[in-house]
Amino acid sequence: MSEFTKPYEEKMDGALRHLDKELVAIRAGRANPAILDRVTVDYYGSPTPINQMAAVAVAEARILTITPWDASLIHAIEHALLVSDIGINPTDDGRVIRLVFPAPTEERRRQLTKDVQKLGEETKVAMRNVRRDAMDKLKAQKKNSEITEDDQKHYEEEMQKITDKYVKLVDKACEEKNKEIMEI
Repeated sequence: MSEFTKPYEEKMDGALRHLDKELVAIRAGRANPAILDRVTVDYYGSPTPINQMAAVAVAEARILTITPWDASLIHAIEHALLVSDIGINPTDDGRVIRLVFPAPTEERRRQLTKDVQKLGEETKVAMRNVRRDAMDKLKAQKKNSEITEDDQKHYEEEMQKITDKYVKLVDKACEEKNKEIMEI
């Protein structure tokens, strides 16, 4: 990796990390604590993530348990879960909140795989935009005689290899998520 391509590769890596976060948030019928990452609870006036105020664990393949460190917060956490977009109604026994993940229907699974593919395509477009920015900069540098034509070709080839590598990583991540979704 050259000094020229390094910032562009970092941008592509950031896009891939963003995709990974988005994919984790997609419910595939399995209990996954990462689904709660975006849910915050009003804790003494400030929004606080659930995992900072409770122990979150996977009790069974489809059951997530939330055990608040302060029992008085159980209703606040339950309310935050109800108003969030996770789509699961919590149940509690006074000490522990349980989230039971229903198995998605065949139709829902197909929709989820379409959503995954759409996220993958959006990420690839972002990566291609990064490549285009790099190519535009190379053309401008060549026009201003800052680099030679050979250097321009070399960096363009390097950017294409980096783009291809990251596109393959996106495809692999989407394929794995789709496989997880389609499992029964």
